[in-house]
Amino acid sequence: MNVEFKYAQESDLKKIIDTYNSTIPSRLVTADLEPVSVESKLDWFNSHNKVNRPLWIVEVDNLYAGWMSFNSFYGRPAYNITAEVSIYLEENIRGKGLGNICLQKAIDEAKPRGIKNVLGFIFGHNEPSLKLFYKYKFEKWAHFPKVANMDGIERDLIILGLRIS
Repeated sequence: MNVEFKYAQESDLKKIIDTYNSTIPSRLVTADLEPVSVESKLDWFNSHNKVNRPLWIVEVDNLYAGWMSFNSFYGRPAYNITAEVSIYLEENIRGKGLGNICLQKAIDEAKPRGIKNVLGFIFGHNEPSLKLFYKYKFEKWAHFPKVANMDGIERDLIILGLRIS
């Protein structure tokens, strides 16, 4: 598997949103309950930069496979050393080891970008993602019980963190 990470361009936004929207029906990955539009995510896209909040396109064997990003935590300058990592992969590539490659890339990219804490916001019932982050030595930093309502089922949010030394 030849994996490449490329900085996302605005022309990539439609496929980024299509990948994101493909995860909504599972009720496993995102708290959005309905598909989002490209227009609604322009500000989010523009909040990224190549210096410390990159948004990457992930390609496998020169084919689009998903995206990964660092997102600001809590939006205040003192928290700039902390970033949430998001990894969204195309359905046909999930469960094949690409998540491992992406998470290792995020860990490797954090320190040079001034990020000392990498966070994962993961639903308590999302066992594949929890297992992945725990494999990379993330620890549970917060547990918010029953904070999301998904089709009448209340779900927990777990925040996993890894201190980058």
